[in-house]
Amino acid sequence: MSQNAAQTVPRISPIERTGRDQPRARELYIDRLRSVMTAFVILHHTAITYGAPGGWYYNELKPSATVSSLLLTFFVATNQAYFMGFFFLLAGYFTPHSLERKGYARFLGDRFLRLGLPLLAFMFILGPATSALITAYEGKGFWPTIEYLWTHAIFGNGPLWFAQALLMFSIGYSAWRAVAGASLNQVERTARPVPGGRWWLLSAVAVGVAALAIRQVVPTGVNIIGLQLGYFASYTFLFALGIAAWRHDWLRQLEWRQARVWIIGLIFTWPLLPLGIFVARALNGAGKSNFGGGLSWTAILYAVWEPFVAWGLIAAWLLVFRSLMNQESTLWRWLNRCAYAVYIIHPPILVDISLLFHPWVAPAPVKFFVTGALSCIACWLLADPLVRLPGLRRVV
Repeated sequence: MSQNAAQTVPRISPIERTGRDQPRARELYIDRLRSVMTAFVILHHTAITYGAPGGWYYNELKPSATVSSLLLTFFVATNQAYFMGFFFLLAGYFTPHSLERKGYARFLGDRFLRLGLPLLAFMFILGPATSALITAYEGKGFWPTIEYLWTHAIFGNGPLWFAQALLMFSIGYSAWRAVAGASLNQVERTARPVPGGRWWLLSAVAVGVAALAIRQVVPTGVNIIGLQLGYFASYTFLFALGIAAWRHDWLRQLEWRQARVWIIGLIFTWPLLPLGIFVARALNGAGKSNFGGGLSWTAILYAVWEPFVAWGLIAAWLLVFRSLMNQESTLWRWLNRCAYAVYIIHPPILVDISLLFHPWVAPAPVKFFVTGALSCIACWLLADPLVRLPGLRRVV
């Protein structure tokens, strides 16, 4: 196929029914990416437990100027730049086909079942239970905390903010298709060349500027209806990009030559944030520079740095996994099948293991590694029976 000429290709279903939805052989790597990113979510929250900044239920160590805290901070900042946006891109990739195959009513019903129900379960059960584990460890009792949270209607969405946001995106996409988009029975996938380098650059700059504009009103770290809207410029763009990638078959066509500038550019772009933090600390003192909002040079640096790093990392993950991780595997099939349940249940498990290791005196990086690894193992093992239960298997 000529790269300059679009052609109509047969409708390619990214999913085949085999009891549970399983990706076609050529797209096995996508589910593996979601599993790896789920493990990174656990490690991300483990890093916050041991000294990185961010919102989490339990902080054994607060952010500081120690080397370990700074290293964990850079790890968390790098994750934040791309991994949740990556989830949105992959979710967007499967959305058009799912809607066209199921129709509006069934598609939205399925979204409410698989996203809305876990969200409610977390808000009313898992979230309060996670908080109660901490207060029980502090000697304040488990059930009094549960009773207090219920009595005062304190129900947070925790990591299930992603399910909430994806449900909103799904409703929005359905509304757009119903009003202004193509009819569900008159759609075909049309292969088009992957956009060129100029488009990548313009999109990164646009997302950075949009993020900076949003953060003038809602800085990072501030929740509105349970969502940190300061990060939603990239989330929204990447969800829409995933939709376009499915429509034009971009994930299959993506090549090293199209992404190499961004992947190699990580060598130069990633260190800019650590360097900015170092300069800001030298000029203003520790903790006195605003990276999350306003129009300071630090806020501009952070807003623009994120998409430049994200585009390179996302492209690198896609290319490596498509090339090396696209074969059948019983282990990966199991990991993939449990990944969504792992995402839902990981907060109380991670907090419980963190509390278990609290008396252990060890350097923060060591505790991060041990706690993170054990939490990943425990989450997958505990998720396994959940995905086998007749009622829950339709949800998770």
